Amino acid sequence: MIIKQIHLSQKEKDRLIRLKAKTGITQWNVLCRWAFCYSLMNPTIPYGPPIPSDSNVEMAWQTFGGDCHELYEALLLQRCEEDGIGTDPASVAHYFRLHLNRGINYLSSKKGPKNKEELLNLVNMKLEKG
Repeated sequence: MIIKQIHLSQKEKDRLIRLKAKTGITQWNVLCRWAFCYSLMNPTIPYGPPIPSDSNVEMAWQTFGGDCHELYEALLLQRCEEDGIGTDPASVAHYFRLHLNRGINYLSSKKGPKNKEELLNLVNMKLEKG
């Protein structure tokens, strides 16, 4: 397990609350998985300073990933290697947070999905484009 606990920022929490209302998906971990995967589909490297952990939303890595937590770990480590990011625990944890934050920001933006169907279509369109 590369990350033990995930602590969201207050901004991320607020954005996820809006995303919950738009999509009807009520669980933080499910929305975070969508956000993380959406960011991974973006070929650019996410940059930024450390993201604060100033909300009361936190989850264990196994809660984030569910039955597929090992798959999410493998995807993250592969992306770290592809992007030339170190695979030490601190680098991996920071890179994960950058991806999660970028995904949450996009999905909750005005350009993001307006409902559950648009969320599914967004992913389908990305997969079809390759």
